Amino acid sequence: MTEPCTFVIFGATGNLAVNKLLPALYHLEEAGRLPEGIAIVGFGRREWDDDTWRDAVQKSLTPKARRGLHEETFRRFRARLRFFQGDLNEYEAYGRLRHFIENAPDLSQNVIFYMAIRPSEFAIVSEYLAAAALNYENGGWRRLVIEKPFGYDLESAQMLEERLHRNFTEEQLFRIDHYLGKGTVQNVLVFRFANLLMEPLWSRNYIDHVQITHSEVQGIERRADYYDGAGALRDMLQSHLLQLLTLVAMEPPAMLDAESLRDEKVKVLRSIRPIPPSAVHAHAFRAQYRRGLVNGEKVSAYVEEPGVAPNSTTETYAAIKLYIDNWRWRGVPFYIRTGKRLAEDTSIIAIRFKHPPQQLFRKTPIEALAPNWLILGIQPKECLRAEIQIKVPGLEMRTRTTVLDATIDVPDAEKLDAYEALLLDVVEGDHSLFLRYDEVRWAWRVVDPILKVWSMERDFIQTYPAGSWGPAEALRLFDREDQTWRHSIDPNYEDEH
Repeated sequence: MTEPCTFVIFGATGNLAVNKLLPALYHLEEAGRLPEGIAIVGFGRREWDDDTWRDAVQKSLTPKARRGLHEETFRRFRARLRFFQGDLNEYEAYGRLRHFIENAPDLSQNVIFYMAIRPSEFAIVSEYLAAAALNYENGGWRRLVIEKPFGYDLESAQMLEERLHRNFTEEQLFRIDHYLGKGTVQNVLVFRFANLLMEPLWSRNYIDHVQITHSEVQGIERRADYYDGAGALRDMLQSHLLQLLTLVAMEPPAMLDAESLRDEKVKVLRSIRPIPPSAVHAHAFRAQYRRGLVNGEKVSAYVEEPGVAPNSTTETYAAIKLYIDNWRWRGVPFYIRTGKRLAEDTSIIAIRFKHPPQQLFRKTPIEALAPNWLILGIQPKECLRAEIQIKVPGLEMRTRTTVLDATIDVPDAEKLDAYEALLLDVVEGDHSLFLRYDEVRWAWRVVDPILKVWSMERDFIQTYPAGSWGPAEALRLFDREDQTWRHSIDPNYEDEH
């Protein structure tokens, strides 16, 4: 049974808390999954009392609740909300917070501290918590949740880990990657390890290459203060997309517990072939969107966005080619890309199988058989599809692609947000879908050589028109001419960029 706890949100009035955390907690309340004794404490600088925050939460939740704000459900949820006024940078506030938690009769001594704050504040907040003895577990457990980015590069990630580990054990830390909470991402594990029929095919013997794509129609949405210092490689590829790669490529774990899963993911990251500085341009490509048309409307170039320097060379598109040097995957390229202002919002894993070793249909109207693909749609369309070739009815030997679809249609009102699953895991103490410190370190090792080379190339960056599928030059990453980007879950997708 899930234990009662006190859920403290640092940055309770910020965008992450308002748009993600509080709606997720409300929907867990609606589903009856929150433990009876949970209290949600908002930590913020505003001079609010409990009722002021409760009213603000009700106002923000009204348009976000999937089925509308249910009166009885919100009454229960509202009663869980408490507000604590304090400044993150004020040392004395943490002593007052400890006194508040220890002396309020309705607050559990099992405490979750959720850092919905800037990454630059993670270390100092964790140190102030420790200085106030809020990291000690003598009266109940303590858990600290941090959001990506976990550092800016390998060196800063290691420094952050060192500071966090001074006061919190690895068991207390939950590094959240909301991408891993998506239902289809978790379905990758089920598909791979609950279906024996795919296991013999899941290797270099049958798979030609793997593509992982995350594309967004929108631009940086007034996030220049963060994005211009991060770029596409840090923002999406180093974290979310490398995690998808580990799920696709990992070996079956000994058990389905957190440590066994994370052990296998780390093995994948450690097996990725290092990219020397001299080979970066053969394995990575970056570009930046310029003016273009998105849904028929003219949009600005990246360097025209508010807060972006006119000479910025920050990439809004990044694509890399990786090889995993182990027994299963040796020689199979993994192509990973992400970008802003692209043609569609989509996240897919596309696995292309090799052609049959003998062309049996040379003397028929079939000029070339289309390859078999396995498509896992992450968002917005969650799906699991296999594409195979069948004969078209008629006298001639012609084929077409048909789809074997294992998708389970779920009404929008029933779809879970990724944060709902992950917050419930934090409450239950399940680390399975959270990153371990060595996962973070090895993921940074993969991209660090690329970041260092790009950081020295500040005079020029390739561009692509907004609303397109990115720069045509990114095709040079492919090993062969018959390989190209898979843009869509539709088998009749177009191959142009």
